[in-house]
Amino acid sequence: MNIQDNMSSIIKMESDAIANVKVNDEFEKAVLFIQNRTGKVITTGIGKAGFVANRFAATLSSTGTPAFYIHPAEAGHGDLGMLGEGDVIVAFSTSGKSIEVVEMLQMAAEFGVNHVIGVTSHTDSPLRDLSTFTLDMGPDIEEACPLNLTPSTSIAVMSAICDAISLTLLDLNEFTKEEYGRRHHKGYLGSVARTAHKYDSEADN
Repeated sequence: MNIQDNMSSIIKMESDAIANVKVNDEFEKAVLFIQNRTGKVITTGIGKAGFVANRFAATLSSTGTPAFYIHPAEAGHGDLGMLGEGDVIVAFSTSGKSIEVVEMLQMAAEFGVNHVIGVTSHTDSPLRDLSTFTLDMGPDIEEACPLNLTPSTSIAVMSAICDAISLTLLDLNEFTKEEYGRRHHKGYLGSVARTAHKYDSEADN
């Protein structure tokens, strides 16, 4: 094996899959629904998709759209109590068949949660039937894993969709560097946000 060629092939495979995502009206409707929601934004997913969902909630929260993650297995042990009327759930599952996710969404309706944004790939995904809006990752995603098992390409696609949603909302909400700095005041990014705002303020004066 040529290690460099192999690594380059993996990166290309994942980038090609991201490029093949068809952004359509469903994507736009989902973004506008999140922007104009009346309740909370909850993300969910299990396994590697769960890590993406958790990261998505963190990115949304830091860019002006408060959100939090519920582990679908914990949902059945009391965390469903976090749900309420007007909430929207963004659910991640490549297959759309993860039983924990499906059960959580079925139970969520009993708490008045009637809107789900599903991010999935498989055409026979039960998640599609439970979703108000379906963000299609593309059919027949081939994982970069040589066994075609380890979530790799699918996770890259999910992550790109998350960023497309988060950063579009940031733009739509006219979210500023000052607002970013208030939410992210520590570390390098915090220092950059504060410095940028300082220079902007001085220019205004």
